[in-house]
Amino acid sequence: MDALPLEKTEASVSEKKKTIDQRGNFTLADYMALPEGTRVELIDGVLYDMAGTSVVHNRVQNDAYQKVSEFIQSNDGDCEVFTAGVDVFLFENRDTAVQPDVFVVCDPDKVDDHGVNGAPDWVIEIASPSNYRHDYLRKLNLYMEAGVREYWIINPMEQNISVYIIEDMDFELHFYGFTDDVPVYIYGGKLKLNFSRFAE
Repeated sequence: MDALPLEKTEASVSEKKKTIDQRGNFTLADYMALPEGTRVELIDGVLYDMAGTSVVHNRVQNDAYQKVSEFIQSNDGDCEVFTAGVDVFLFENRDTAVQPDVFVVCDPDKVDDHGVNGAPDWVIEIASPSNYRHDYLRKLNLYMEAGVREYWIINPMEQNISVYIIEDMDFELHFYGFTDDVPVYIYGGKLKLNFSRFAE
């Protein structure tokens, strides 16, 4: 994927970003040409600012990543776990690139030097007050459409986890607390995550 010339693009993207929710204004080329370290996601041509993470957000993210990574390694699994910072291009022909907090990809053909092309098998997003609607509505619909099989929203403010098991644009929803052992559907419940160390 070729980026637009940086000198031209940074100026044009800066102008466009003044009104960040102008629908359909941005392309993947614009997104790829943004200055390194710019924290945004691109969904159907719209740039959405990604809020800075809190300490508890970072701790929960690291804890989930570590536990999933250890499970995959100890079981000689083929899946790979990633964290935010890696681009996920959910659709081949849409101006959409997201960076989930933690996600698992079980098809190695989806991974290249640019990021992940297609839907991860499992996505974890950690909710914050500034992205509440983004994770619970916009991202849920996006992941369903793309074919994500399992979607978790971990909410440190309310100390709960919403687990969406997705199939054919429909989902089964389960609620858990931070002290529960939460089974991972894509692993048939063999992996369970517990966030009791972060419970208040």
